[in-house]
Amino acid sequence: MIDLGISKLAMIGAVALIVIGPEKLPRVARTVGALIGKAQRYVSDVKAEVNRSIELDELKKMRDTVESAAKDVSQQVQSSAADFEKSWAEATGEASGSDSSSVDQISLPEPVPEYHHPRKNWRVKQGALPNWYKARQGVRTKALSGAARVARFRPAGKR
Repeated sequence: MIDLGISKLAMIGAVALIVIGPEKLPRVARTVGALIGKAQRYVSDVKAEVNRSIELDELKKMRDTVESAAKDVSQQVQSSAADFEKSWAEATGEASGSDSSSVDQISLPEPVPEYHHPRKNWRVKQGALPNWYKARQGVRTKALSGAARVARFRPAGKR
């Protein structure tokens, strides 16, 4: 790498001051700073992209290992299921051949009756509160139309 110390930076600044001049030096310094910033952002973006590609490769490898493990497990389950079915067939074949009189008729459980709503009477619930309590609390017991409501609450002078 380039070894830039304080003495070298001071030398570069002095040469730039002489070559560029004191009037244009601040503008050139801002431009150089902006270019260096863009270069640093570009380098960091490239590093991030490389890191993402490396992580993607690692994730692909991990996915492949998980898929192969899943395939192995599914093959083992299928083989054990086939072994179980084979042993079950042998066991039930021996039991039905030797003791067929005890298993004459298998009774199925009766179906569960279907649920019926009890048809609750909502009017009974509405009448559960006494009318005097409703009147005291201000509960409306009768529906009013919009015109009747306006007429009821219209001031006395305009009727």
